[in-house]
Amino acid sequence: MHDIMWEEPFCAESSNCFRFGTDTDGNGYIAVAGQEDKCLTDSADALRTLIRDIKAGKADHLL
Repeated sequence: MHDIMWEEPFCAESSNCFRFGTDTDGNGYIAVAGQEDKCLTDSADALRTLIRDIKAGKADHLL
């Protein structure tokens, strides 16, 4: 697996904490904090779009 640089966990009120990461190939990763070995991966742009849509209320129950 590529070396992933994980950001600090993002924790919503009383729910799971998520971590976002990137690698040197430009891939983006998202995982539940503490379970980084079971992460989803896509391009950083695709994950960025997903996060923006969630913040805009388009898919607020995905995470």
